[in-house]
Amino acid sequence: MKSKWNDEEAVKFAGDPLSLRVYSSRLLGSDPSLVLHGGGNTSVKATAQDIFGDEEEVLYVKGSGWDLATIEAPGFSPVRLNALRRMATLEALSDSDMVTAQRAALTDPYAPNPSVEAILHAVIPYRFVDHSHADAVVALTNTPDGEAIVRDLYGKQMMIVPYVMPGFVLARTIYEMTKGTDWDALPGMILLNHGVFTFADDARESYERHIEIVTAAEEYIELRAGDRSESAFADGRPSTAVPLVELARLRKAVSDVRGQPVLASIDQSAEAKEFSTLRDAPKLATRGLLTPDHVLRTKRIPIVVSEASVEQDMDEYVSAYCQYFDRHSDGSLSRLDPAPRWALWPGQGSVAFGATTKEVAAIDDIKRHTLRAIDWSEALGGWEPLGESEIFAIEYWELEQAKLKGAGTPPPFQGKVVLVTGGASGIGRACVEAFLGQGAVVAALDISPAVSDLFASDAALGISCDVTDDEGLQKAVAQVVSRWGGLDVLVCNAGIFPASQSLSEMDADQWDRSIQVNLTSQQRLLQASAPFLKLGCEPAVIFIGSKNAPAPGPGAGSYSVTKAGLTQLARVAALELAENGIRVNVLHPNAVFDTALWSEELLERRAASYGISVDAYKANNLLGVEISSSDVAELACTVAGPAFSKTTGAQIPIDGGNDRVI
Repeated sequence: MKSKWNDEEAVKFAGDPLSLRVYSSRLLGSDPSLVLHGGGNTSVKATAQDIFGDEEEVLYVKGSGWDLATIEAPGFSPVRLNALRRMATLEALSDSDMVTAQRAALTDPYAPNPSVEAILHAVIPYRFVDHSHADAVVALTNTPDGEAIVRDLYGKQMMIVPYVMPGFVLARTIYEMTKGTDWDALPGMILLNHGVFTFADDARESYERHIEIVTAAEEYIELRAGDRSESAFADGRPSTAVPLVELARLRKAVSDVRGQPVLASIDQSAEAKEFSTLRDAPKLATRGLLTPDHVLRTKRIPIVVSEASVEQDMDEYVSAYCQYFDRHSDGSLSRLDPAPRWALWPGQGSVAFGATTKEVAAIDDIKRHTLRAIDWSEALGGWEPLGESEIFAIEYWELEQAKLKGAGTPPPFQGKVVLVTGGASGIGRACVEAFLGQGAVVAALDISPAVSDLFASDAALGISCDVTDDEGLQKAVAQVVSRWGGLDVLVCNAGIFPASQSLSEMDADQWDRSIQVNLTSQQRLLQASAPFLKLGCEPAVIFIGSKNAPAPGPGAGSYSVTKAGLTQLARVAALELAENGIRVNVLHPNAVFDTALWSEELLERRAASYGISVDAYKANNLLGVEISSSDVAELACTVAGPAFSKTTGAQIPIDGGNDRVI
C-alpha cells in the first residue's frame, strides 16, 4: 500500500485543522481495502470560540451517516472534549445514554450524531486519530494464532486490544488499559477482529503510520499465500451461462422472506467463480464475517444454493436464522427479517440482494473483500472469525435497532424491475422516468441507438433493440434479468402510427409493418418475459393501447386494427396469466401531443382543419384538458402499483373524456 499524501494539496489546508482532517480522511476513505461503505472513523482535536468569545477544546469526529471517501467539514460532529473525557471515567454507561450525552455535548445542535467511538478518540491524547477496518490486518487476526502473528509482526510496542464490543465498552476498556502508558512509545493499536488505530499530532504522520501498519500486514500475507492445488476444487466445473430462471426464483424467495422486493446481482468474476468452485466454499463462506460491523449489511452468513430446490434452501436458511436468534435473544428483542443478503452459488459465483442498487453494491463489495480475506486467513493457518454471539451483539445492538425504527417509508417501486419498450421518447420515456422516480430500476428498449446513452446508470439501462427481432427481444430480456435478477413490471409501449391511408388504397407493406410492430412484437415480448414475470414481485403487464381501439377513425385502419388486436391480446393474457398472479391491463390514451409523432406544423394544420386554435385542439375533449406523456406515465405507475392490485383485464381511458368512446 502506498501513501497518497500530497504536500502540494495538503499545504492548502495549513492552519485549518478541520480542513486538513477532511483531506487526510478522504485519503483513508478512498481505499476500499481500508474503509468500506461508511466504515472507519477519524477525528481532530482543536479549539473553538463559543458565543461569549471563550475558547474551548472540541473534538471534531466523523458523524453518523457520513462516508470517509466523500466526507465534508459538516460531516464532522463538534463535541466538547472535556465532556467526552469525563464520560470515559464512568464505570458504566449504556450506549443509548452515551448517544444522548454526546449529543448534549455538541457545540452545534444541528450536527450529525457523533461516531460511537467518539469517547475512544477523546481518550487518545493526540490531535489526529485515524481508525480503519483494514482487510489485511483483520485477516491476520481472523486466524487461530492471530494475536501471536500480530505480536510477532509489529513487536512489543504495538498495543494489542482483544475484541470488545464497539462503543462505550471499547472506550472504557482502552481507557483502563492505557492508564500509565507511555503513548509516545505506541506506534498504534491493533483491535483484534476489528481494525487499526493510529494517532499523532501531525495529520500526515498519523495517516502514514496507518499505511505502514497495513503494508506490513499485506507483505506478511504475500510471503505466505500461495496458489491453491487443483485438489481444492470440486470436480466438474459448470458452464459460465447463468440459469436465469433459477436466478429469478432465488430473488423471489429472498424477496418473500424479507417482505419486500429486492434486486439480485450475480457476480461471475474470476475471483467469485473460483471461490465458488472450492470444495470447502460452503463451509468457509458460512463461518463468519471479516469484521463484525459488516453484519448490519450482510447478515452473519450467506445462503448456499444447493442442488436441492431454492425453496428448500431458503426454508433451511430461515430456520437456522431463527434458531440463531433464539439462542442469543434475552426475550426482549424483536427478530429482524431472516432473509439472506447474499448467496454463495457453487460453480456460478455469488449473488448480492438489496432493495436498492446502492445496497446491492455495498453488499457485493463487502462480500468481495471477505472472500479475499478468507483466502489470506486460510493461507495463514485457517479462517477463524468471531463467533456468532459477538456478531449477534452487533446485529441486535440497541443503537442499530434505533436506526431501523427511524427509517422512513421506501418509494412504492423500490426493489422492483421494470421493462419499458419505446423508452427513448414520448410516453415510453415518460414511463421510464416515472418508474425511476418511484424507486424502480428500469430498462428502456428502443430502436434508437440513443437510448443506450439516454439511460445509463446503476438504476437505468438503455438497450437498443428492434422489437420485431425475436432474438433481439429474448436477448434484451435476458440482459435485464442478468443485471437485476428478475422482472416485475412490463410496459408494452413501442408502436408506430403510419400515414393516413384508406383500407382500399393501403399498400401491403404498411399493413404488414403495423401488424408486426404494434401487435406481433408485443406477443413475442410477453412470451419472452412470462417465465420471469411468473417469478416476479406483484407482477404486472401494462399495454399502451389507444382510443382508436374502442373508437377507430377513417384513414387509420392498420393502426386501429392493431390496437384492437393488442387489446384482445391483453384480455387473453389476463385470463391465462392470472393463475400466476400476473395482472394485465390496458391504457387507452388519446391526443397525447408531446411525442415525436407531432410537430408544431402538423398541430397547426390539424387545428386549422377544425377551425380552432392549437391550444383548443390540444384540449378538445369533454373535460377540456390537455393530456401529456407524463399523465399517461403516472397512470401506468398507478395501475402497476398497489391501488390496482386486485384489477386485471381492465381497459382504462386517459383522454379527458371522448364522446365517441363513452
